[in-house]
Amino acid sequence: MKALVISPQPFFSFRGTPFSVYYRTLVTARMGVKVDLLTYGEGEDVDIPGVRIIRIPRLPGCHRIKVGPSLLKAFLDVFMIAWTVALLLRSRYDLVHAHEEAVFWARSLKPLFRFKLIYDMHSSLPQQLTNFHFTRSKLLIGLFAWLEKSVLRVSDAVIAICPDLYDQALKNGVEPKRALLIENSLFEPVRLKRSRKGGLADDLETVRPPSGPRIVYAGTFEPYQGVDLLIRGFAEARQRRPDLELVLVGGTPDQIRDMKKLADECEVDGSCLFVGQVSRETAAKWLASANAVASPRLHGTNTPLKLYELLAAKKPIIATNIWSHTQVLSPEVCFLVEPTPESMADGIVAAVSELERARMVTSAARRLYEEKYSPEIYQERMRRLLDVVMPTPCAE
Repeated sequence: MKALVISPQPFFSFRGTPFSVYYRTLVTARMGVKVDLLTYGEGEDVDIPGVRIIRIPRLPGCHRIKVGPSLLKAFLDVFMIAWTVALLLRSRYDLVHAHEEAVFWARSLKPLFRFKLIYDMHSSLPQQLTNFHFTRSKLLIGLFAWLEKSVLRVSDAVIAICPDLYDQALKNGVEPKRALLIENSLFEPVRLKRSRKGGLADDLETVRPPSGPRIVYAGTFEPYQGVDLLIRGFAEARQRRPDLELVLVGGTPDQIRDMKKLADECEVDGSCLFVGQVSRETAAKWLASANAVASPRLHGTNTPLKLYELLAAKKPIIATNIWSHTQVLSPEVCFLVEPTPESMADGIVAAVSELERARMVTSAARRLYEEKYSPEIYQERMRRLLDVVMPTPCAE
């Protein structure tokens, strides 16, 4: 069996967080499928046996591609479409596994080349337009909503990464046998073909020992992530626990500058450490040094990819009580707080002070991960996916 995976994002850059693409491709190749992966020119090559990485040209000025929709991505996708057609003309692919907006052009090419189509639904694409403040145009958002419904109906299988997207797929006409809920719950180390040079502060020795109870946030600094809420809540928590410290991993230089300004206004700049963008291995080191970890997201319906790693990390989780989190989390496995500075402060203080409760929720979180999101469960769901689109058994 031969598959074409289309990933319109930097693969692999760590800034673009294409971890779900990496793990989907890794597991698919392990099941005996020969994979060609088409992606942007930006990024680092990774070592995945059985996978050939094909890139569009790395064009001058087209680098540092941000997460979410952008005019730059739309420009690069023109080249992605051309390369997709060229590959389909040269090779016979049994299936095409399209991530995010790649499904739009894959859907148009499906009748011509007669491949099976898998839509990897990482998010609601019309919702992305508003979440990332790309547009307020009702016409454009409506067009994306229509396109999304169209591709859901014609795809041979749809992967939803969280229950909300799974329900959305069913509501839009996907039969249950074609819809698979496969959460992005793997986080084994990514094997790069060569070491990165510059751009990421990934020296493992930079992980400092804590000077007091440490709260760690690791992720992007996009507005919906609630980093400002976390800083404001941390400032209130420091009034009760002056020994607290906050480590923030991620963010662009401009975003870090803005959050440092906020920390200064809240008079906690001396207790906030901004690490910047680091490799996943280094981020894991910072998380391991924490007394508690935070996910302060403000809104959204997709479950954060990092949440599964936090469940397995054996650290108390402080998370906002929004649907994005509560699809997976409950008060039994974390410290749920309302998205206000006062409630965030209560959660931070409780996570580092109520030690018996912290131990109980941490143990329950780890059990939840092992029972519902373990690597074995992930691999079994990927096997079911291939059985749906290509009933002939795959070689192990």
